[in-house]
Amino acid sequence: MGLLYSEKKPKQKSKQKANIRLRVLAIFIFVILAGSLNYPVIWDKTVDYLNSTLSLKLPHFYKMPFKLGLDLQGGTHLIYKADLTNIESGERTNSMEGIRDVIERRVNLFGVAEPLVQINKIEDNYRLIVELPGVKDVHEAIEMIGKTPFLEFREESGEEFVATALTGRYLKKSQMEFDQTTSRPQIGLEFDSEGAELFEEITARNIGKRLAIYLDGAPVSVPMVNSAISGGKAQITGDFTNEEARTLVKRLNAGALPVPMTLISQQSIGASLGETSLALSLKAVLIGLVAIALFMLLYYRLPGLLALFSLAVYAIIVLMMFKLVPVTLTLAGIAGFILSLGMAVDANVLIFERMKEELKSGKTLGGSIDEGFKRAWPSIRDGNVSTIITSIILFWFGTSIIKGFALTLFIGVLVSMFTAIVITKIFLKFFVGTKIENIKWLYGNH
Repeated sequence: MGLLYSEKKPKQKSKQKANIRLRVLAIFIFVILAGSLNYPVIWDKTVDYLNSTLSLKLPHFYKMPFKLGLDLQGGTHLIYKADLTNIESGERTNSMEGIRDVIERRVNLFGVAEPLVQINKIEDNYRLIVELPGVKDVHEAIEMIGKTPFLEFREESGEEFVATALTGRYLKKSQMEFDQTTSRPQIGLEFDSEGAELFEEITARNIGKRLAIYLDGAPVSVPMVNSAISGGKAQITGDFTNEEARTLVKRLNAGALPVPMTLISQQSIGASLGETSLALSLKAVLIGLVAIALFMLLYYRLPGLLALFSLAVYAIIVLMMFKLVPVTLTLAGIAGFILSLGMAVDANVLIFERMKEELKSGKTLGGSIDEGFKRAWPSIRDGNVSTIITSIILFWFGTSIIKGFALTLFIGVLVSMFTAIVITKIFLKFFVGTKIENIKWLYGNH
């Protein structure tokens, strides 16, 4: 039995080495692809050279730009004051949410990437904050945002919808209801006396046809008229989810309970200011990376060098995630990224210190790696999980700036845990069983 065991052990080691090599190769290929997504210029130039030299037709890499926030890209920051004197106190919050939804739709139609529309309440005063990154025609955006929402009902005529006399000013309110039989959500409409007469006339001549509801010239609902409806009350039924029903109610009430908006503040942030801020931020990141690299190399030597490779993989993955999610990068977001980078270094430091202790006790490199990661994991887990929980809380309750910081920190911490526990370990395992394993001073043993 001893002979059989001694013959299997070398095969097992050989298989483990092959697996480690395959994992390192997979990481290398992944880094090339992810790096090309982050910075496709290198891939494209290489492809252009190969195509011209070897007469190939290799494609360029898919281009996906980073989304920059207002402080980096430049744009416009607008503050509107809402006039809610004609709105009952209990309906004011819903009215503001409806207005926010309408303006978000308007801004998206305007072509603004990642706009921010936020409600701000100070005592009894409601304000609407609108941030428009990269907007060039500010006056057109202001004109579009400042219009009072217009709700109208259009009847079917051939292939088109024709406007009727029924508009949002006749709609008293809209609310979400539930069908007593199916328990499915539906939307209840209630008109005033004049609106009830108009609605009855319109539904009577459109039985079996569509009666579309338009907000700001765009359809928000196109229900079918089943019968003439009298009394000024009606329901819109359909296969709504609760969220879809709530959204439709907000839009209908935005047109039924119009809220005049007055522009009280306008601040333009030039692209040059954003570029300066971005350049300073990148300079800070570079200085921090150089300081970290020198420390890791001088103190931990080979593990420190491997940790730097792991950090490079970390940065490439995080930047890829920022593009794919996508994350709107702001100065606060970059701060979250830098903080998560520090936590990634901290995880490597914990691992390497545990490894040094195991090596000093006489264990092999492979055993020291396994035991070092095992002993460091509880501290890494506790520190990172607490940061993740904090990030979630900040994102849930924070303002736009805090949300950007929390989101990049959340993504960065998750990726840092993966690179520290998985990538760094694979790199270290690559040297197990090689001649380098026996050079003790390369592992920081003083």
